[in-house]
Amino acid sequence: MDLSNITWRKASRSSEEGDNCVEVGAVSAIVAIRDSKNPNDGLLLISHEEARALSKRLKNA
Repeated sequence: MDLSNITWRKASRSSEEGDNCVEVGAVSAIVAIRDSKNPNDGLLLISHEEARALSKRLKNA
């Protein structure tokens, strides 16, 4: 899967101080999540359905 053209968005809860920096990008049926401080350290790839469930769970935490 080619992720070279993905558009990354920083999560709204990420701070300017450099902590809690998460970026999210979507490619077809996949949502990619990465640490913006270490963008080359790997990605978490999940389906849109899993992303919605994760978001809902985090909002309720």
